[in-house]
Order: sequence, then C-alpha cells, then structure tokens
Amino acid sequence: MMRNIWLTLIYLTSLNLFAQKLDDKELLEEAKSYFKPISKVKTTKEQAPLVNLGKALYLEKQLSGDGKMSCNECHNLKKYGVDNLPTSPGIKGKNGDRNSPTVYNAAVHIAQFWDGRAKDVEEQALGPILNPIEMALPSEEEAVKRLSAMEKYVQMFKEAFPKEKSPIVYKNIGKAIGAFERTLLTPAPFDKFLKGDLNALSLQQKRGLRTFIDVGCVACHDGIGVGGGQYQKLGLVKEYKTHDLGRYNVTKDEDDKFVFKVPGLRNIEKTGPYFHDGSIKELREVIRIMARHQLGQELEKNQVDDIHAFLTSLTADLKGISPL
Repeated sequence: MMRNIWLTLIYLTSLNLFAQKLDDKELLEEAKSYFKPISKVKTTKEQAPLVNLGKALYLEKQLSGDGKMSCNECHNLKKYGVDNLPTSPGIKGKNGDRNSPTVYNAAVHIAQFWDGRAKDVEEQALGPILNPIEMALPSEEEAVKRLSAMEKYVQMFKEAFPKEKSPIVYKNIGKAIGAFERTLLTPAPFDKFLKGDLNALSLQQKRGLRTFIDVGCVACHDGIGVGGGQYQKLGLVKEYKTHDLGRYNVTKDEDDKFVFKVPGLRNIEKTGPYFHDGSIKELREVIRIMARHQLGQELEKNQVDDIHAFLTSLTADLKGISPL
C-alpha cells in the first residue's frame, strides 16, 4: 500500500515538473519576442587606447571648474553608475533639477538624458563638463588647455587618435568617454534565461516576468535595455502631476509635454531613487505608480512582489564588470 502511494507521489511530482518545464519553455519563447540578451563587451587591441583614454577622462577632475569633480561623482561606477540621490549637486553645491541616470547600459538607449537632447553617449559626455550647474568648466578651450598641459594625456590622445596631427580637441573628449561607456554593459541572470537557461530565474522571478508581460509593462520596457528604446508621456492613462515639461523643452512640440525617455530597467534595483526628479524611493511604489498611471491598472500586492522579484533578475554582479 505504502509503495503504491509513494509511486503515485513520484508520478505526480514528475508530471508537475514536466508541466513546469513546458511552461518555462513557453515563457522563454514569449520573452524572446520582447527582449534581447546583453553580453559583456570585449575590447579589442585596436580599441583599447581609445577606451583607456575614455576611462581616464571619465575619472578626470580637471575637467571641472574647481578641479574637484569628475563624471564619476554623479555616475559612480561602484554604485551601479548613480549616486543614489534624488538630484545631484554640482561644483557650487547647487543641485540639478533631474535625477542622474546610470551610465551602465546607457549606450544601448535611443538617446541620452531624460529628454533625449543628446543623440548618443559621445554627445552626452560633453554636456555636463560645460554645464554651469554641473562641472562648470568655462569653455571648450579651457578643457583642451588643461589636458594639453598634462603629459599623460598628450601621449594617450596620440595613441587613441593616431591619424590626427592635433588630437586634443574637445570633440575627441566625447568620443573617448563615449567609447569607454560603450563597454559598460552588464549581463545579469535574466540574460542567462534569455539564452536558454531555464533555471537562471527563481519561480517567483518567472511569475514576475509573466506578470510583467501580461499587464503590459513590455509596451515600453522591452528590447536589449528593458526600456530606453522610446519616448513616452508620463501619465499616459491617468495624469501624473509634475512641473517638468520633459521633452517639450527640447522640441517645443505640444505633443511632447510631460514626455520622457523611457528608462531602461537593467540594475533598477540598485539605481534609486526613481523617476526624472528622484521623488520615489521604493521600487515597489514605482511599480504601483507605473501600473496606475501608464496602464490604468491597480496591481495586487502579490503582483507587485512578483514583478519586483523579476526586476531583481536584471541586477548584474559588478565584479568583473566595473572598471574600478
């Protein structure tokens, strides 16, 4: 009798495992229709001089007015590319009006800054250097002057731009920093799942992925960056009150009022506080707000918890990735 019971239990367990595996395979195939895995960048021998120069410039404090601030102050590579502040203080102690986005995986986005005013990371890198609230260097000429006075950079620019007679020019600063930032890609457990490892995610993370797809989050948060590939109005279904006019400030198009670049969700667990103004501290609250205002849905607690669990699968281990 006992033997029959045990055989029945074993049989039922096998059926459940088989059904779960089928469900996982189905989920994987559906996920692959929305997302693409990201891989760690391998720098070639030819690319290395430019990338190394970009890293040095990213950390170079002489590119700020008082010589005390680098890109890394607001986009700390050891803190998943952010400073975990609502908005960041510049060299004079005055804060900007928007949250500093992470530089990790930024290169795969459609554009840069919350309003998309820079077309790529190369262009974006040059903005804060001259911004009077941020790094506040007085001019492009001052940047060139300071770097030209340092033998280290004379040699590094020469190696990075071997075909140029006078390589220390302002635009090349952006090219170098951009080349470095293009190496800052962070594969995570979710990428292992997308590549076919059905055990890369926990059961709750898989439920969260299913919920993330079913409630419609993938309408904006898709692709290689799990977002970052389009612009969207904040408060698409239900008004979200903010004084920031978003992309309208760039385009002056009435349709762009309160429109922002959709943030990528890679490492989102580590990059709070959230939203363009850094006003929301808790990721679960962000999930609730986004469902309410963008999708017109009020999520149950278990749905929020499951989506949160899925989002943690986008967190990379920076060991072996972070260059610091």
